Amino acid sequence: MQIDTPLMDPGRAASAPGTVWFVGAGPGDPELITVKGRALIERAGAILFAGSLVNVAATRWAPRDCVIADSKDMTLEQMSAWLIEQAGQHETVVRLQTGDPGLYGALIELVQPLDAAGIAIQVVPGVSSAMASAAAAVESLTLPEVTQSVIFTRVEGRTPMPEGESLEALAAHHCTLCIFLSITLLSRVTAALTAAGWSPDAPIVVVHKASWPGEEKVIRGTLATIQNLCREAKIVSQSMIIASPTLGARQWTTLAKSKLYDASFTHRFRRASVPVSNLIQETP
Repeated sequence: MQIDTPLMDPGRAASAPGTVWFVGAGPGDPELITVKGRALIERAGAILFAGSLVNVAATRWAPRDCVIADSKDMTLEQMSAWLIEQAGQHETVVRLQTGDPGLYGALIELVQPLDAAGIAIQVVPGVSSAMASAAAAVESLTLPEVTQSVIFTRVEGRTPMPEGESLEALAAHHCTLCIFLSITLLSRVTAALTAAGWSPDAPIVVVHKASWPGEEKVIRGTLATIQNLCREAKIVSQSMIIASPTLGARQWTTLAKSKLYDASFTHRFRRASVPVSNLIQETP
């Protein structure tokens, strides 16, 4: 296995290019990569992984002679040039991106130069840190008659938010919010939710490095306490913030059940075993 971080000339397009695969590496645990993603790593001639976010262990299935580079010190232009160069030498080139490539990933910015160079590209989805965080906390992001909507968003920082997408505006829906890339701006998060009418007692879960072996931390608090709890736990990076009316449902004594599995519900795989009229009559 060769580790390489050359700076390539973006003008050197391949004469017989291979395919560049943008593969979602998942949230951190290398075993959460998809079967297809792992198969591509196993046959890759070159891999460019986002070392600041992707666990290097995800490259452990690569062939011994695979060229592996860490992109954490590269600009977008350097990354594109590297991928173009390697596509001229290898049939399969993998760009390993954290989570899912299409969610807060530099996908289109990297695809456009490859399109211009005539390089074929494919995308393999991955497990998002939002899903891994909910799993780590054993929480459901949706519940019948509580919320059926999930918003993936972030707080405005160096990247401005489009009009109408401020956190306060989105929080006004009072559905589930999975807030990415915002742990260092937690005070803005709590202020936005407060302004949107969320109670100081509203439950908040912060998950640091969801699924990373030995590094995952789950912090539970409320809108009023979560900042101090994260400060005490020294949580300052790679964390998902979840605000939702569903949080803590595992301990609820009453819970609306899914209609899909209701005994009175008929669908193409199962006939109702209890008539609806019986259920109405039995209801006190």
